[in-house]
This record gives sequence, structure tokens and C-alpha cells, in this order.
Amino acid sequence: MSLSLPALLGRILKNTRRIEDLPTIEDETQELVQGSLNDLKTLHAHIIDLSMFSPNDTLNDITTQDLLYLVLPYVFAQAQGKLKTTKRVDRMNSLVQAEKYLQNYIGVLEKYEVVPADERALFDRKTATVADFAKRRELKINQYKKEKDLKTRIETIRKRRRQRPTSEDASTDIDLALSLLPSDTPKTSENHEELDPDTDEALRETTLLLLRLFYAQASTQLQAMEQELELLRNAPPSPELGLPDDDKRETKRNHEDDEWRLDIPVPGGPDGKGPLMDSAGKPLRPFTILPSDAGERARLQAQIFSPGYNLPTMSVDEYLQIERQRGNVITSGGPASQAVPTSSEQLAIDAEMDGTVEGAIKAEEKRQKDEKWARYTDENPRGAGNTMNRG
Repeated sequence: MSLSLPALLGRILKNTRRIEDLPTIEDETQELVQGSLNDLKTLHAHIIDLSMFSPNDTLNDITTQDLLYLVLPYVFAQAQGKLKTTKRVDRMNSLVQAEKYLQNYIGVLEKYEVVPADERALFDRKTATVADFAKRRELKINQYKKEKDLKTRIETIRKRRRQRPTSEDASTDIDLALSLLPSDTPKTSENHEELDPDTDEALRETTLLLLRLFYAQASTQLQAMEQELELLRNAPPSPELGLPDDDKRETKRNHEDDEWRLDIPVPGGPDGKGPLMDSAGKPLRPFTILPSDAGERARLQAQIFSPGYNLPTMSVDEYLQIERQRGNVITSGGPASQAVPTSSEQLAIDAEMDGTVEGAIKAEEKRQKDEKWARYTDENPRGAGNTMNRG
């Protein structure tokens, strides 16, 4: 017995929900993936046969219960992304196919104008193309806030209209899509379940918000797929891609490595007289590592066991003697200097040597010094230069 369209879509969504929690490498996961892909192809063929969506339709022409089938390309991409691949070329083909599904989903929602212009502008910007890290972080935060706002609005409407509740741990958006399906009673697509106007309005509003939420997630997934494809395209060559044989690749790799070596073998040896050693490492002729100059060899030999730092060339006493000769050592000061007269006191003592020529000279020097000091004090009275603390 063939399933109705809502029942088939419900089975697809349940399998997709299970796939999200299972590791991709497991055989059970791959069986679910293949089953979901087959069901998706069957459901897509039924939708085409029934002409459920027409290119001339607008959003208002689509019934509320048919709106949820617009999510089909998005679910296709989720299942396609879980396919196990062992070769890089297979993974690239799978990513390209998943990209087509997501682009198809985004194109359908934009055609029916499900997503407002401000949301399209927000999610059309690729975070990887924003050079400024602060602006890139702000863009990611705004996109995350918009997704969270859509989820909150969906839950608010569902609780207010008392729609079918999801399980307490319904943390994924696929659970929300499952909760929007009609009752499990088998019905054909031609005989939709009749809904009262209020219930129909609430279900339509919730479905449109869910489609917008999937639109935001599809835009984010597209960016991640583009980055992964870029990495796969720029990855080093591998034998699985049908590239040149191993011998040619190994020869080319060795040649490229030799271009960056610092010890490249020079043809004819370092002195041009032929190679120093054969391929097995056996010397073919005498050669020396040290220079031929005896003095240079002795200098290099003496440095072998020398310390790695500079040793002192003189003692502390020799250093102080040299500094004393240069006048860099101060010997005055201390208690002994208290008994030594100052220059003015010594001049007064020398001026008192009456009857001598030296005493007369010192007396004249003292007189001129006293006269200069008296002239200075007359021209500069005490306190004349103090301009502070004046009222």
C-alpha cells in the first residue's frame, strides 16, 4: 500500500532527524541516507505529476498544507551531505550536488517572495569575504540573532494557537517541520484536511517562518560548502584522481625539493676536480675540510675548546690604574677634606703674607674679588630675584 504525501514526507523527515544524530561512517546511517534519497525522489515525482506548484503561481495561490512541500530541496541537501565518500573526487561531486539543492531551495523561496528583502540582504553577505574581523563578527552575530528570533516566533505562535506540540527534547528544526504535518490519518493530496480559518492562519504563518529559518540555514551551509570545495580543489594531488603515474610524480617532487636544498651536490665537486665521494659515501680522492693556511687552521683549532663567552683581558687593579691616569677616579671628599681650606679661605691666607711679592699679588686678587662681589650685591639686592609669594 502506497503512502500518502504527508505520510511519505513525515517518514523522510523522521529519517533525516535520525541521520543528524548518527555518525556518517556507520552502515546504518548510510542505509537511512539511501532510503531518504529514494523517498525524496519518489515524493518529488508525485509532486511533479500532481502539478502541485506552477511557475505562474504566487505565494497566495499555494494552499497552507502544500507550503511545507517547498522544503523538499533543503531536505535533499541534508541527506546528500551525509553520503559516505572515500575518495576526494566523490566528496567534491557530492558537495556540488548538495549545493545545487540548496541553491534551488533559495531560488524557490525568492521566487515566491517568502523571505523579506532585509533578511535576503543579511544572509546574502558572505562572512568569509568580510576582511574586517570586527565587522565579520558583527555579521555572524546578526545572522545568529535572526535565526534565534525566527525560532522564538515559531514557538510563540505554536503555543498561542495550541498546535501539535513537539517532544520536550525537540532541539532541531526538523522536529518543528514534523509538528506541522497533518494528522496521521491517510489522506490523498486531493482531499486535504479541512481547517478552520484561525487554525489555517496559524499553520500558514508558522510554516512560512519555518521556511525562512531553513533559508537562513541554507545560506550558512552554502558558505561552508564553498570553503570545503575550495580546500579540496587546492589540496595536493593524490593517486585516486587519475593524475600522472607515481614515478613521474616522485621525480618531479625530488626535483622541486633539490631547488630548495642548501647542500645541493655540485657537478665536479666543490673544487671542480671531480666528485669527492661515490653514491655509497666512499671517498674517491683526498680532500681537506680546514683551509690550507696554517695560521688560519691554528686559530680555528684554538677556538674549539674555548668558552662561548669573552674572557677578561685585565685585572680590576689594572683597570683602576688606567682610569686613575685618565682622571676618571675622584680621590677627594670624605672626612679628610674637612680640614682643607676652601679657595676663598686659601686666598685670604695668602694675602696676609706681607712684605713678599706673592703676598702682594694675592692681596690684589682678593681686593678685586671683594670689589666684584660688592658691585654684584649693589646691582642685585637681597631678594630681588624672588618673585614668589608676593601679595
